Amino acid sequence: MPEGLALALQTPGLVELIAITILAGLVYGFAGFGAALIYVPLASAVVPPSVAIPAFQLSALISLVTVVPPALGKIQIKPVATMIIGSLIGGPIGVWMLSVGQPQALRWGAVAIVSLTLLALILGWRYRTTPGWRTNGAMGLGAGAMGGATGLNGPLVVIFQLGGPNQADQIRANMLVFLTGSSMVLLPIMAFQGLLPPPTLWLGSLMLIPYGGGSLIGQALFTPGRQGIYRNVALVLIAVSVVMGLPVWD
Repeated sequence: MPEGLALALQTPGLVELIAITILAGLVYGFAGFGAALIYVPLASAVVPPSVAIPAFQLSALISLVTVVPPALGKIQIKPVATMIIGSLIGGPIGVWMLSVGQPQALRWGAVAIVSLTLLALILGWRYRTTPGWRTNGAMGLGAGAMGGATGLNGPLVVIFQLGGPNQADQIRANMLVFLTGSSMVLLPIMAFQGLLPPPTLWLGSLMLIPYGGGSLIGQALFTPGRQGIYRNVALVLIAVSVVMGLPVWD
């Protein structure tokens, strides 16, 4: 057995991490967002963020064969591509913050970002203008920086998409493709900065199937006409993850 795999299998709280990963995939599959919002606060209470976040970004690659293919025909290609390019610029900044930051500070930062995102979604923040490439690029840049530092590459884009005039199925498709694309962007940056040692690579690989299985189940549950129900369930789960992920429980 490879040494990295042996170390990954000895990860404290591995069973809990797998369960969290399945739950995150389930929410991602039916709501189109919320995987990192569920995963990061909970997983960071089990292992350090510098392990939890790169492993999760690796596990997210399974979306390329689960939820992304059905979404490709519904996305807005130019805005989504612009946001992914923006995340390529912001990603190295965030990954550097992850590599040098204090784990406790990053956990509190993650909880704060999740809480503010949840509040904005509950309050129903909306905009009515059509964003241009500069706005889309800025959203991607900010999302890339946040994703690299805290694993939360979704909150800015979630608020941005849910606050716009697009239909529910298009919003969901845009977010699915962007979140998977930005994860692909972050992985080589993390590897270059030394955040993907063999044990973390194996840990992320062990999470591929649980995450993909949860995503497929969630996708099967998704019905466009009942989007509101699934969105409300996702918001409740996010709120629970915030409370359970608070560092005060350590």
